Amino acid sequence: MSATARTFEILGVPFDGAATLGWPGARYAPARIREALGWITMRTEKGLVYSLETGQLHPAPAITDRGDAHVVPHDLQATLTNTSEAIADIIRNNKVPIILGGDDSTLYSGSKGVHDGTAGTMAIIHFDAHLDVMDENEAQGTHSQSSGMRRSLELPRASADHSIQVGLRHFNFPSSQAYVTTAGPARITAYEFDSLGTDAAVQKILQRVSGADTVFLSFDIDAVDPAHAPGAGAHEPGGLSSRQAIDTIRALAPHCHALAITEVNPLTDHRDMTSNLAAYLVYYFATFGAEAI
Repeated sequence: MSATARTFEILGVPFDGAATLGWPGARYAPARIREALGWITMRTEKGLVYSLETGQLHPAPAITDRGDAHVVPHDLQATLTNTSEAIADIIRNNKVPIILGGDDSTLYSGSKGVHDGTAGTMAIIHFDAHLDVMDENEAQGTHSQSSGMRRSLELPRASADHSIQVGLRHFNFPSSQAYVTTAGPARITAYEFDSLGTDAAVQKILQRVSGADTVFLSFDIDAVDPAHAPGAGAHEPGGLSSRQAIDTIRALAPHCHALAITEVNPLTDHRDMTSNLAAYLVYYFATFGAEAI
């Protein structure tokens, strides 16, 4: 365990200009997730919070809010650069970034920010219904919500051998199969996750990222079944339950150096169910990741 508890800093990325497939609207997510987070943080008393699952009092996590990245609505590349620079700056100031997207182009800007703010090899734990390894196409170009994992693994110190994708399901492009079978990370489909159970899946994830110097956890909310997270950029049935997502984040948090929550879409949400789930994922990450392993 670390001698000093880690502190966390939120960075919003209110941008969905790369959401050329699926539904736009994720630009509104950072504000709604922050609002939902207030419902949780108001339970702090004298610097402590009571976890019903552990039955113990825990130090309330130290979370500051940097505000939003400098988003340039008409300029994807400028937005990616501004976001990654802000994330790297958070890390250099000895805080753990919690990034609130935004569409899943944030996967790449998050990876680049973590990569540039640290040294050594970087592993990526990518929760998503989709592979996000598109190289380039007419509708999306080279940087989009469908290419974030591929672009991230092209960073010099990103390690596909230590990275893993979780929650994948249904169908994808044949070109994606060619990439993941030759150069891609490991994969746990949603079906396999459910068959393994949460504890065994977590152990498989931790075994994969073991040996990397830095671990970036990026969670596209559509990894969760739309019955539990209706406010997403796409609806893919058969995903993780909210219970599985919370328990997994809790278990992985001490091993990770940054978190991104992406593709929450308030325009397709129902009574803020998805923003609320995202806020709980943030709070579990900070509470149980306060002391790194």
